[in-house]
Amino acid sequence: MLKIRASYIITSALLMSSHSAIAAVDQKNVVENYTDIAYAVFDDAYITAKKLQLSVNALVKTPSKQTLDQAREAWLASRVPYQQSETFRFGNAIVDDWEGQLNAWPLDEGLIDYVAKGYHFELGNEGAQANIIANSSIQVGANKIDASKITPELLANLNELAGSEANVATGYHAIEFLLWGQDLHGTQAGAGERPYTDYVIGKECTNGHCDRRAQYLEAAAALLVQDLEWMKGQWSSEIKDNYRTELLKQPAQDGIRKMMFGMGSLSLGELAGERMKVALEANSTEDEHDCFSDNTHNSHFYNEQGIYNVFNGSYTRVDGSVVKGASIKDLVADKNAEEAKQIAVQFDKTRKQVYTLVDSAEKNNQHFDQLIAANNKAGNDLVNAAIQSLVKQTEAIEKAASVIGITSLSPDNADHEF
Repeated sequence: MLKIRASYIITSALLMSSHSAIAAVDQKNVVENYTDIAYAVFDDAYITAKKLQLSVNALVKTPSKQTLDQAREAWLASRVPYQQSETFRFGNAIVDDWEGQLNAWPLDEGLIDYVAKGYHFELGNEGAQANIIANSSIQVGANKIDASKITPELLANLNELAGSEANVATGYHAIEFLLWGQDLHGTQAGAGERPYTDYVIGKECTNGHCDRRAQYLEAAAALLVQDLEWMKGQWSSEIKDNYRTELLKQPAQDGIRKMMFGMGSLSLGELAGERMKVALEANSTEDEHDCFSDNTHNSHFYNEQGIYNVFNGSYTRVDGSVVKGASIKDLVADKNAEEAKQIAVQFDKTRKQVYTLVDSAEKNNQHFDQLIAANNKAGNDLVNAAIQSLVKQTEAIEKAASVIGITSLSPDNADHEF
């Protein structure tokens, strides 16, 4: 867990002798630290995606249970920094417009590969059973698409095929499906069970088209790395005329608003609403985030950790190093120390509450898909407690905004009522 740094203590002597201590709670410094953290998070996402790509290439070259397990572990590791990046989405259009190619969900997996009989897909989705891997030519309505060579460019162009958001051909969840396969356990214990032989070329190939499945997996991994490399460049201090430069040229208060709107919208509309409330109310594993791997508990927790990082102005990188600096917490404390303390307590409570989903999975083998089952009252209550705590955290974010002079924050609730 992250170590929360102490608030700045500025004595009268320091006020006279230390300009840096004063600058530490300046809004411009807070926004600059935010861009430093964003770069570090996206750089970590890129680094772990590169490791995932290497593991994917090893699986394709030498399919075995070991190489499949290693690729799965690399995918799980890659989710840790990426999920912490989502707090940068809603306040920064450049991230939100880009995000869909990496993390869109839920997806109709029949677009990509074979699925079980009776597979449920989005009604009216003409591409829901296109099975790109099995077909070198895809006919969707009047459109005929040449899929003879599976490349990153082809996959990018197939996203939202025929206008359906359920047609997700790229990103983490497409790769997740190709590594785990469908989770056919419903709300019972167990994740996807794709065999490594789905990648064996020749007579031992299972479920057909192993060569094309390998092409698809490698292309999806390559595209993921390309996309993350581009985004980390947008936050780099070494590149001129990128998004970081643009953001730092804006009035500092505009940057603070973006930070807090992103935090609040991820906390409320996205995490509490789209990722928890929708799945809980429908008792639907189809609406589970990392549904093929049963990694949803970690996915939710690291979303929350990302919000926590921005509030505290600190991020622990995958190599253990820490990026930290002036924070929103410091700004609030500078205006009202008691309010800052109460708001920080709520952030701690919410992070602890969301972590109970991780505890449930790791200690009790009760994963998110089991917690949302209609007959699991205790599990439902646990998820609902996380939702309610996220709502309270969003209220704390709005309170923090008010203390530092940002009014009418109105985080996106994604049309959910809480």
